[in-house]
Amino acid sequence: MLTIGRLAAHVGVTVRAVRHYHQRGLLAEPERDRSGYRRYGAQAVVDLIRIKTLADAGVPLARIDELLAARPEEFARAVTEVEQDLSRRIRELTRRRRSIARLAAGDRLFLPSEVIGILDRQRAFGVSERMVRIERDSWIMLVALAPESVPEWVAAKEKALADPDFRRLYLTCDEAMDWEADDPRLPGLAAAMAAWKARQPPHELPGPGTLALMDANATAASPAWRRLEELLSRDRRV
Repeated sequence: MLTIGRLAAHVGVTVRAVRHYHQRGLLAEPERDRSGYRRYGAQAVVDLIRIKTLADAGVPLARIDELLAARPEEFARAVTEVEQDLSRRIRELTRRRRSIARLAAGDRLFLPSEVIGILDRQRAFGVSERMVRIERDSWIMLVALAPESVPEWVAAKEKALADPDFRRLYLTCDEAMDWEADDPRLPGLAAAMAAWKARQPPHELPGPGTLALMDANATAASPAWRRLEELLSRDRRV
């Protein structure tokens, strides 16, 4: 007769596992002897081996009792169902693993390589990381909500980045993020931006809902930018 510790050691499980199997009703729990110990016989060893084998194979504990009591044909059918369930779980875990691996690529999970290149070029000529993040988020919205507009926007942005006047304006906008909303420099910046825009060929805009979200994403970062947008909107209405 074996104590619970010897039983667990024989089968290669922990005492805690044996007690858990008792609680789940998988393994019969013997009465205590006169010394207050529970003593296990050979049948307990066999039963525990069967439980451990099924558990190690991935059978959920909720189904082990069913399999232990099943007839051969029922057992085979149940094992097939468990195998199919495990296959589904493996596929799902594989999908999640791939998603996690893609997350390591950072922005590349959400944006095409052309847009990543634009963001990297902005960093290269001195744009702050917070400005890059704001533009990145606008690109994420554009890619998700108006993917048909992305190629034209990429071409327009690449052309703009090649223009020294645009780069100077962009860096000034980056600096203006910290200005007050009534900063006297804002009207001049708005006029310079409007003049530069007027020299560019028109390109198709995404739907008004998408454009509004992109504008809101940008102007939420700074009261000065909100004022700048108001000045630019007023100029467009004139």
